[in-house]
Amino acid sequence: MYKLITCLLLLFTTLNTSAQIKGKITTTNGEPVPFVSVSIENTYTGTTANEEGVYELGIKKTGTYVIVFQSIGFKTKKETINITSLPHTLNIVLQDETYTLSEVVISNTENPANRIIREAIAHKKENSEKTGRFEADFYSKGLFRVKNVPTKIMGVKVEDEEMTSVLDSTGSGIVYLSETVSKITFEQPNNLKERIVASKISGNDNGFSYNTALGTYYNFYDNYIEFNIKMVSPLANNAFNYYKYKFEGTFFDDNNNSISKIKVIPRRDKEPVFEGYIYIVDDSWAIYAVDFDIKGYRMQQPILENLNLKQNFSYNTTNRIWAKNSQTFDIKAGIFGVGISGTFTHVYNNYVFRDHFEKGTFGKEIVYIEEDSNKKDSIYWQAMRPIPLTDEEVTDYFKKDSIQTVHKSPAYLDSIDKKSNKFHLTDIISGYSYRNSAKNTRYSYEGLLQIPMYNTVQGWVFKSGLSFRHYDEDTKKYTSVGADFNYGVAEDRLRVTGWFSHRFGKVGIFTLSGGSKTEQFNASQPISPFVNSVSTLFFKDNYMKLYDKTFARLNYSKEIFTGLNMGGSVQYLRRKQLFNNTDYVLIKNDHDYTSNNPLAPNDYTTPTFDTHHLMEATVNATVRFGQKYITRPDGKINVSTANYPTIAVQYTKAFAASESQYEYDFIAARTFYNVTLGNKGDFGINLKAGKFFNADNIAFMDYKHFNGNQTHVNSGNGNLNAFNLLPYYSHSTNDSYFESHAEHNFKGFIMNKVPLLNKLQWNLVVGYHGIATPDYKPYHEFTAGFDNIGFGKFRVFRVDYVRAYQGGFATDGIMFGLKFLDIVDNL
Repeated sequence: MYKLITCLLLLFTTLNTSAQIKGKITTTNGEPVPFVSVSIENTYTGTTANEEGVYELGIKKTGTYVIVFQSIGFKTKKETINITSLPHTLNIVLQDETYTLSEVVISNTENPANRIIREAIAHKKENSEKTGRFEADFYSKGLFRVKNVPTKIMGVKVEDEEMTSVLDSTGSGIVYLSETVSKITFEQPNNLKERIVASKISGNDNGFSYNTALGTYYNFYDNYIEFNIKMVSPLANNAFNYYKYKFEGTFFDDNNNSISKIKVIPRRDKEPVFEGYIYIVDDSWAIYAVDFDIKGYRMQQPILENLNLKQNFSYNTTNRIWAKNSQTFDIKAGIFGVGISGTFTHVYNNYVFRDHFEKGTFGKEIVYIEEDSNKKDSIYWQAMRPIPLTDEEVTDYFKKDSIQTVHKSPAYLDSIDKKSNKFHLTDIISGYSYRNSAKNTRYSYEGLLQIPMYNTVQGWVFKSGLSFRHYDEDTKKYTSVGADFNYGVAEDRLRVTGWFSHRFGKVGIFTLSGGSKTEQFNASQPISPFVNSVSTLFFKDNYMKLYDKTFARLNYSKEIFTGLNMGGSVQYLRRKQLFNNTDYVLIKNDHDYTSNNPLAPNDYTTPTFDTHHLMEATVNATVRFGQKYITRPDGKINVSTANYPTIAVQYTKAFAASESQYEYDFIAARTFYNVTLGNKGDFGINLKAGKFFNADNIAFMDYKHFNGNQTHVNSGNGNLNAFNLLPYYSHSTNDSYFESHAEHNFKGFIMNKVPLLNKLQWNLVVGYHGIATPDYKPYHEFTAGFDNIGFGKFRVFRVDYVRAYQGGFATDGIMFGLKFLDIVDNL
């Protein structure tokens, strides 16, 4: 009986909370009108129609309502209905909007659109402030589709079972569908607090959707709108430098407001600008709606072909505020013949506007995801979802949720594991993994197919590895154990290192590692194994200098509180000099290799240091001012912010050495800061300083080394931690130092204004790098170059011209940036 009463109460509750006005919105030709804004007049209660023009507007009781239907390009329609029972069906036919040019007096001296835009710019502060502080209900639905996904990519079969199981025979289908319901509190310009009460991902009942209010609030009253780069708003203070405007007529909405339709036309095609239409309310000069296209190349996202953004605003005659009620993104992208499309729809409901918020309303936590928010059942979603699902979306949820149920079953997991765990003789070469999905464990062997590298100490270097990983979903702890194997042919020596790492929930991460390895004298590894291999084999320039390191290290790190991370380590070291063991070269053989001694490149017998033992302890702290975070039921995610600098400090003590002269103390500090300067580009700075004590005769690898470069090649991904033409060990010091790096990427701000050159879509980049130490005259590098070089959707190159000074002009040269180098090094 108890269960029966419970079911009846649940059914009654469902029927009550699902009370709604519903129907379909079509054109006069019977075509569905997608994403129509539907609201109750003079309230902030509303919804949006789906892609098929179907809508559902939740109400709490019967009675008389005035329903407003608003969509860009159609006449706003107002329907008065008397509801006696629920649900109530109301189908609507929208007529095309008609625009009247006579509503605006056309002057011979000024474009009427310019006058309207000037008024909108002059009044944007007051219009923006009206909606500058509010609380609201927020709903978001995101969907991605793919088209023509091949069965093979570059000859390799696509074996992602999760992907292939949801695509049709043409390689097309929905690959992502999710919904979010949250309550948001917002204060201009960027204070946000969001509490997610429900989250749903198709085919994943344990995940949390990320299509939230965070990062989706676009205010065109601002001067710049963030879309990877700062896009210039059509209502920016300097908008007339970037746009031309065309008046296309006026119409009257349901409240007899006169609305002007203005076409927004970029002055220069390659700049970060919008194009499309903005609708302005006469007299108040508020935004009524926007319909903008954002080209991918204007955002410097060439894979993205176009992003269409629509916003609709509704008016409340009581408080006279135009507030955004809906926002829709339509995304088109593609690469390698694979088409990608997506739609994200946002609905803002139940606004409560505030004159001010209490102190402490906004803090470091910007998003809080409630426990079990991803466990809401279909009854909840049917009641709370403001936008009805399309038939395609219903099918996707059913199909993927059914697949997930099968995929999570012990029998299926066991069958998949058996299939993937099957061992083949070729796995000895290619690598092998054994997993137990039910226990979240994986054993891996890396194989022997990793690209072999080359250096003059070891010759050809082959490597492999073994690892084990276990993750506990309930406690959020993980354990990782592994070993790396490194064999040098010319040296005929196998070196092995191993590690054990464990995260104790909130306690922190402990890592124990040890073994034997070759290490560069500069532990920052200024030259990568791949670049060194090319430099050595083709040009006989062996810039990588190595020594033998046997070690045992215990490391601990923990986030003390938001914005402060601390860590410490203690390690035993035994270090030994290494010498060249080969003079093999592929092409250029007109000179001898330099020695492996960074202090004496032509001395092949004298060691840089004596073999010794040493203990070393380090403590460090990093402070990220303004750090914010997202709270999830399974942990916390830090969100970086560019509004404040980051400061890091370190203290190292070397002790218990076999030779006392190798003991020392060292302190260091670093601050780095990145900021976007409107549409003028990105500026970054990195400052470092340090001081050694009691370090007159320490081993050379313990010096402070600066990241030089003699290859004229780098990764091209920004340059705030390295020099361009500095010899690798020319300025190493065991005293005090100050190091500085600064770079500004104009992100097209200058190049986009230069005729012909703007078609290249290159970014001008300028920079400075400097070193000051007691033993040398200050060293300076000044750079100027171009980033974003390439063709079509592939822009992976950068070129810089560098001039170096040290007590006068020292040298100059060209630096080539190859943005795929980091990928090659990790193969």
